[in-house]
Amino acid sequence: MPINVTMPALSPTMEEGNLAKWLVKEGDEISSGDVIAEIETDKATMEVEAVDEGTVAKILVPAGTEGVKVNAVIAILAAEGEDVADAAKGGGDGGGAAQAGDAKGGPMAENAKADAAATGSVEQAKEPEMRGDSRPAGGNGAAASSSAGKDVGAQAGGDRIFASPLARRLAKEAGVDLSAVNGSGPHGRVVKADIESAKAGGAAKKPADAAPQKGAEPQAAAAAAPIAKAASDESIMKLFQEGSYEKVPHDGMRKTIAKRLVEAKTTIPHFYLTLDCELDALLALRTQLNKASPMIKTPDGEKPAYKLSVNDMIIKAHALALKAVPMANASWTEGAMLIHKHADVGVAVSIEGGLITPIIRRAEEKTLSAISNEMKDLAKRARSRKLKPEEYQGGTSAVSNLGMFGIKDFSAVINPPHATILAVGAGDQRAVVKNGAVTVATVMSATLSTDHRAVDGVLGAELLSAFKQLIENPMSMLV
Repeated sequence: MPINVTMPALSPTMEEGNLAKWLVKEGDEISSGDVIAEIETDKATMEVEAVDEGTVAKILVPAGTEGVKVNAVIAILAAEGEDVADAAKGGGDGGGAAQAGDAKGGPMAENAKADAAATGSVEQAKEPEMRGDSRPAGGNGAAASSSAGKDVGAQAGGDRIFASPLARRLAKEAGVDLSAVNGSGPHGRVVKADIESAKAGGAAKKPADAAPQKGAEPQAAAAAAPIAKAASDESIMKLFQEGSYEKVPHDGMRKTIAKRLVEAKTTIPHFYLTLDCELDALLALRTQLNKASPMIKTPDGEKPAYKLSVNDMIIKAHALALKAVPMANASWTEGAMLIHKHADVGVAVSIEGGLITPIIRRAEEKTLSAISNEMKDLAKRARSRKLKPEEYQGGTSAVSNLGMFGIKDFSAVINPPHATILAVGAGDQRAVVKNGAVTVATVMSATLSTDHRAVDGVLGAELLSAFKQLIENPMSMLV
């Protein structure tokens, strides 16, 4: 029986991705674990491993295709002993590639449609909500490779069920309802052992003709949304003289940023607090620590083991402040408040076409030099879009620093599931009053945005005051 290779979900929120490169060609024999393709998400480029073994009978989605929907069939494998030509004709019923726009290079999109038509799979794969089924149609022959693991997610009636591709295939063959299986894998993912246990224990079987799940009507309404959006776009463009602007289509990253910003500002009640922090002691300590950095040998010659930035010290101070005010190190959920045991601090990094927030995990426990070197590595890989999902997803709070651009102060938008984000401006010399006399000090304004559901005004003030205390007495960060 032909095996459908489907577009994997490389993160819980991924809906589509770009098929950047095929590392196999039709006729190649592959084994489980072989890297077969590279997928670009809005944040990173990741490799995809084969789950099943067989021969590549048909590639339905060519390299360079953009906007391929999760669970869309991208290739067909012929199982061992199966005729490759027959497999190419018989597979792909679960759906083909769904482009959000033209494929890179233009003609490739048309080729994709032609290839899909030849195998009877030109229609886009139905979303799991509309099928009333949590499994991708026709199985799955690929999985994400990297720290994201080999698990993919799908929607079932609006609740996301996580299961490995192998577990999904076994569940389908056995007729086991994935929603009735308790996952024992990371983050509750359903794995092979869970399906085998479910089979032995007589888990609920999936009806052959399941009724449509609740949510189908909202999904149908959502399908009409692009039409309204297109009309809105057209009305905006009519305000400008034709030829007076260049139309630059949104890429996946910009779409994701826009979606999350709207979600954050319309669902989170933001509350803002600002304090001025004197930096002179911190700047003096930074200079002293950098001078004390030992020299190490590298392929490029000798260089200091570390070079601290002001931002490195801000990250550490924010982490220690969250540890000192643990109730502010929180995430809001409708059922409970999540109080985090460690300060995992995200740091906003500008990259081409958008923004990403790599995370310094357990920052309160790390030395300044460790934070500095880790941040440099994360920022470098962020700009080349080589971060792994767990390196930028999650976290308990964040820091956004625009001081290097001379920005004095600003208010940042909270990044869910965080309940706080610290916006840091430039340190500049200002007149301050000390002991009744006017003197000059280097002062930095810091604005804390809080989710007022989780961190109210007093709690936010305690957190920001703890941060100010650490910044103005930086030696306390070393003990």
